[in-house]
Amino acid sequence: MERRRIGDSELEVAPLVLGGNVFGWTADETASFAILDAFLDAGGTMIDTADVYSAWAPGHSGGESEGVIGRWLKRDPAKRGKVQIATKVGFLEGLAPDVIARACDASLERLGIETIDLYYQHKDDDSVPLADSLGAMDALVAAGKVRSIGLSQFEPGRLDEAMRTAAAGGLTKPCALQTWYNMVERAKLEGPLLDTATAHGLGVLSFYSLANGFLTGKYRSQNDLGKSVRGMRNTEYLEGRGQRVLAALDDIAAETGAALATVALAWTMARPGITAAIASATSLAQLHEVLAALTLELSADQIERLNQASA
Repeated sequence: MERRRIGDSELEVAPLVLGGNVFGWTADETASFAILDAFLDAGGTMIDTADVYSAWAPGHSGGESEGVIGRWLKRDPAKRGKVQIATKVGFLEGLAPDVIARACDASLERLGIETIDLYYQHKDDDSVPLADSLGAMDALVAAGKVRSIGLSQFEPGRLDEAMRTAAAGGLTKPCALQTWYNMVERAKLEGPLLDTATAHGLGVLSFYSLANGFLTGKYRSQNDLGKSVRGMRNTEYLEGRGQRVLAALDDIAAETGAALATVALAWTMARPGITAAIASATSLAQLHEVLAALTLELSADQIERLNQASA
């Protein structure tokens, strides 16, 4: 299976990363274990989670996803050597150095591991000097608790400032940008943000790669929005280019025999500057559609038609 290096780090990943936001939420522990096993068996290399997953669910406080992953690894410790774990800090409590240090230890304990392979600042926190938050991340690398660091949800100017701050202070350089990107929301990355990430040699990993499930074809009208707990997030996609994109996906799915989700992810993984797409699954059937993107080769004509529909 193809491997792509994340920025200038030592991390090499398959161009598809398994999103862990659903573990312990819309995928219970049994389903989560089955999905994790199948992902690893298929050659998957990285699981992406965060300490905040899934604090939004009733009765949850965050850390549920990390806990599921930790118990999965504990069941078969040999799997740790076959998988890379990415997690994040700072979504709820910000990026003060003491918060970062405490949160990292808590994540390590829930995951049951000694080192996080890729640790992200989950979103920018302009109340904390970048030298301080990046310094705290650097200290974790020096302590052996983290291998590489990344940034998530940074605007172009702040991303540039962060990279320059790390360089000027001799701090560990972030190797990755995780950001919102999919066929119906290309403008969230393409342009100044992608240009900045590319200029600094960052690997780009996209989240919401299937647009909350819209690109699976599950939501085609207002009547479909009640099909899942995430359905109402798709309201805006039903207008404008959303229907054009679904029509193009339908055509190419018919030509290739692949599911819409498979085609959408294959397009994302083929985009210039993208290191990997992140996608989650709540069942083995969904996972198989996601994994199929790793072997689907779209023709130049098919890619161009998808480009035009999603422009």
